[in-house]
Amino acid sequence: MLCVFGEKIFPQRKKKSGFWWNMNVRIGFGQDSHRFLPKGSTKPLILAGVEIPNFPGFDANSDGDVIFHAVTNAISSLTGKPVLGLMADELFKKGIVDSQVYLEHALKDLPPGQIKHLSLSLELKEPKVLPYFESFKQNLSRILGIKKNCVGITAHSGEDLTAFGKGVGAQAHAILTWEDEKEEKHQ
Repeated sequence: MLCVFGEKIFPQRKKKSGFWWNMNVRIGFGQDSHRFLPKGSTKPLILAGVEIPNFPGFDANSDGDVIFHAVTNAISSLTGKPVLGLMADELFKKGIVDSQVYLEHALKDLPPGQIKHLSLSLELKEPKVLPYFESFKQNLSRILGIKKNCVGITAHSGEDLTAFGKGVGAQAHAILTWEDEKEEKHQ
């Protein structure tokens, strides 16, 4: 019954040697959060590799980029190889604080396949990040090797319900869809 349903909905999927061809798709989930430094701090606020002017950065060893950290954790949830923590601490000891480097390390751990989509949700009272969405998408699509329209971003203020909603820091959640290059066949 499901095969007939699938054939009607997805006619481009063809039977191969009596088996249905299907993709091996996995979903990775990642989260990260950091507290803002006090107003007047000279450390810049970095989100998805973009510097947000006139706002203090994160209280973190690295640049604290919660977007890159959440995506790194989403990849780690797929590979089972944590990057943030020990590896990031080792890189920090060498003076490497750019979170893009951590993300690129996580990408090296992915087996052959392709990232299909990234969905991000941000919670922070301020600064307003909507004007930066296109820059976020551009950086993320370039680093992940996907089209810009395969990166979805939402943001909300938290309505004073959490520390993030009260302006203490920022939180990011990432859901990454990845397709194994191997085909799975099902009867």
